[in-house]
Amino acid sequence: GWREVVATTARALLAGGLVAVPTDTVYGVACLAQDTGAVQSIYRLKGRDGGKPLAICLGEVDHIHRYCQVNVPDELLRDLLPGPVTLVLKRSEELNKDLNPFTSLVGVRIPDHSFVRDVARACSGPLALTSANFSSQASTLTVLEFQDLWPHLSLIIDGGPIGDVQSPECRLGSTVVDLSVPGKFTIIRPGCALTSTVEILRQKYGLIPGSS
Repeated sequence: GWREVVATTARALLAGGLVAVPTDTVYGVACLAQDTGAVQSIYRLKGRDGGKPLAICLGEVDHIHRYCQVNVPDELLRDLLPGPVTLVLKRSEELNKDLNPFTSLVGVRIPDHSFVRDVARACSGPLALTSANFSSQASTLTVLEFQDLWPHLSLIIDGGPIGDVQSPECRLGSTVVDLSVPGKFTIIRPGCALTSTVEILRQKYGLIPGSS
């Protein structure tokens, strides 16, 4: 059944659809990052500010080098990913120029969630991934919490509740950290993994905090 659901999800994405998926932090809405029409649909769906970037989601750490210019050790990437962290890096020429055209950077997610990673692998290119909610509303931990979006989605994958639905901390989403400046890190969003992320960057790799 698992492979069938992954294949069905990948088909919906490859057809230009928007799909709701569970991740390791909150529910997300995904589309193909290389499909400009689908990317525009996500902005319309969420009522999202056009100047607010979308992250990309990949299935493997190795794939980051294709879509980003990486200036940190591979070991650092593997210490943080897969996990509840978004790494902001310089984008490569390979990434769709219509995805976040206003910035030379892109956030990369490899969730510690085998389903969404399998879907990303099945699609062969990056997914654009954002939280399953209307912009400025709380992140969602069950599919019922974003039922207003259902009519606009091609597919909804119900992975059950994510974390403790009663806990505000569970809705913080991933920790977003900018690693685009050599030797430095800048926390863009504290998220749910701040302490462990900063510890790895500072103590193991000697990176220093940049100005936010």
